[in-house]
Amino acid sequence: MITAGIDVGSITAKAAVLNEAHVLGTRVISTGYDAKKAGRSVLDALLETLEISVPDIQTIVATGYGRNTVDFADKAITEITCHGIGAHFLNPEIRFIIDVGGQDSKVIRISEAGKVMDFAMNDKCAAGTGRFLEVMARALEVDLDKFGDIFLKAQHPSKISSVCTVFAESEVISLIAKGESRENIIAGIHDSVAARISALAKRVGVTEPVMMTGGVAKNIGAVKALEKKLETSIRVSEFAQVNGAIGAALLARNI
Repeated sequence: MITAGIDVGSITAKAAVLNEAHVLGTRVISTGYDAKKAGRSVLDALLETLEISVPDIQTIVATGYGRNTVDFADKAITEITCHGIGAHFLNPEIRFIIDVGGQDSKVIRISEAGKVMDFAMNDKCAAGTGRFLEVMARALEVDLDKFGDIFLKAQHPSKISSVCTVFAESEVISLIAKGESRENIIAGIHDSVAARISALAKRVGVTEPVMMTGGVAKNIGAVKALEKKLETSIRVSEFAQVNGAIGAALLARNI
């Protein structure tokens, strides 16, 4: 049996194809302005790489904020459920998931079977999300991909007190004007994100072991800042960014 999962997020669209036991392949592309097109394009690109075609796939499940635009999917399932089962598949020991995406952050507590027990979302504000980091990277004229490495060089993280992205950007601009180093400002930005997400996590109740998923999980600075706030180690899979798509493909087996 071959199944596929498509996770259409606000910034990137992800696809994963699985057989009975393994991840055959994954793909990530930019969502762009057309979420519907992105869902089709990311799957087509992956299938071309794997040298298989749509008829070879038994079931397709879509997830993510743009899941309902994937009109060729057999079913659309919430990303909360998909991230839970995806993390369980990647590491059955995991009991708590922190998923930081482009437009929202989610914390999910799961059972031994990967079933969602409780969750919380920050979906009304960009603070604590990938979008927040993008805005700050532009303000600092730094490549977002370098944020994590620069974080590790900081000596004294700056204090970013605003929880609003617009006001936080103003704070960053003021710090730049005062001659504060990029390293310290970037460390302060990560600490601000971590504070927002850790508050969300503590509301649900953190249960170890913890896994971080989503594109921001590739940022070592975000991971380290969260580890410090939560006082626990955080595991990051090589499939962190496509965890939702993997979960969707796993759930497709039962449809």
